[in-house]
Amino acid sequence: MGDTLRAAVAPSLDAQVRRRLRTWPQRPPGAGESICQPGTWLRGRPNAAPDIAQPFLKLPGSNRLRTLPDGLWLHFSADRHDPYVDVLCIEACSSLQNLLDKRSRFAPSTGSLLAVCPQAWLMAPAQPDDTMPRWKQIRLLWGEPAGPLVLPVRDVRVLFGLKAHHYDGFVRSQAPHPHEYYCKMDVLTDEHGPENPALRALIARAGTAANFMELP
Repeated sequence: MGDTLRAAVAPSLDAQVRRRLRTWPQRPPGAGESICQPGTWLRGRPNAAPDIAQPFLKLPGSNRLRTLPDGLWLHFSADRHDPYVDVLCIEACSSLQNLLDKRSRFAPSTGSLLAVCPQAWLMAPAQPDDTMPRWKQIRLLWGEPAGPLVLPVRDVRVLFGLKAHHYDGFVRSQAPHPHEYYCKMDVLTDEHGPENPALRALIARAGTAANFMELP
């Protein structure tokens, strides 16, 4: 009975990943600076303060259907005259059905995708020990926001975390889409995950600069 009780109260893998991602830096580990993404990186989800509304993704005109990734990093354009965001999403998939469902959310489409940053999130600091609100770190903003910031998404990259046996089978039998990246779940729940050289190299390859043979 004790084992059953412990199993009942044990946090799900998704919850374990979200708890660990909350300790990750504002810039995704391994994402270096480049002329392709010269703006500001901020972690949108999960937020260090869970009681504050967090950014989400949605389709234009949709008020109910939202995409809430386990992890969401936003790169804000540095150009006030050309506002956009690039997003890096992290999704923990505890089953193959869960993977198929989450892959479908990010499948290529002819429709537009929007990133919505609630005003409360913009007004709060990125770190608990910081006093500067996020909006002051986002260079495309002209001043203090009076409402949510809604921006078109220029580029989407998604890192899926899979259980070890699912990961091994996927590597042997599947071909990822160009915007997809995969790792084992253990890396995402590891306390020292952000320092993992293989993970940092994988996230570096998810940057837009990695698509070019050389940069000017």
